[in-house]
Amino acid sequence: MSTRTPKEVIETVNTIGAGKIAMSSGKKGSYPRFVLLTLLAGMYISFGGALSVILGFGFPEISSANPGLQKLLSGAAFPVGLILVVVLGAELFTGNNAFLMPQWMRKGCTTWDVVVNWTVVYFGNFLGALFFVYCLVYLTGLFSPEPYHSAIIKVAKAKVSLPWLTAFTRGIGANWCVCLAIWLALSAKSSGAKMFGCWLPVMAFVALGYEHSVANMFFIPAAMCEGAEIGVVQMVTANLVPVTLGNIIGGALFVGCVHTYLHLER
Repeated sequence: MSTRTPKEVIETVNTIGAGKIAMSSGKKGSYPRFVLLTLLAGMYISFGGALSVILGFGFPEISSANPGLQKLLSGAAFPVGLILVVVLGAELFTGNNAFLMPQWMRKGCTTWDVVVNWTVVYFGNFLGALFFVYCLVYLTGLFSPEPYHSAIIKVAKAKVSLPWLTAFTRGIGANWCVCLAIWLALSAKSSGAKMFGCWLPVMAFVALGYEHSVANMFFIPAAMCEGAEIGVVQMVTANLVPVTLGNIIGGALFVGCVHTYLHLER
């Protein structure tokens, strides 16, 4: 068959999850490699975020009369980040929300193992995103010209102005789409099919305006570097906290737990 069945996919996820737990626990001297993979994932997602701003907001005259065009162009560009993560095997927090659930539900790991993995990956992704913002956006002046300067500030201010419950539920939607994209990529056997599997659901979540915590680790600091009046506390409490919690629900529960229950032998 050209694609793997849902049962084959969840078995693959179970195996991958066991490897992720082993790396985050430092077994077999793999911890430095694990940390580097977390940094790379943050950079890859930031790369997609930067491209989505350049393409999505680069045609202001046209998109002002066609508001869906900006969403479509940003959505079409952003998935390059997840494609790099999946194809190159980086460690992404939102992906790991789902990946570890088969192991956890079958008692292959403890709750503490999951918390340690998610925590290290989360902050590694954050550091990778901040590195990309400073070195490849701020120092290069990527967003200094208009319309990008105003656009990134507008995007970030909108994100920190969302009601807490709205940010939380949008976080659920975003990581439901992201983890479904990873599942589609794992079901494919060719590189092209894997890329398309990553692209379609992620394009959808960006166009729909859902919220992804690792992406916001790029967007909001990038806007702060451009002079946006957003404080660190505001970024964390108004956006990252509710979006992160929503991402966990969308990935761990809606994808990881559901598909483990449906397709993995108990």
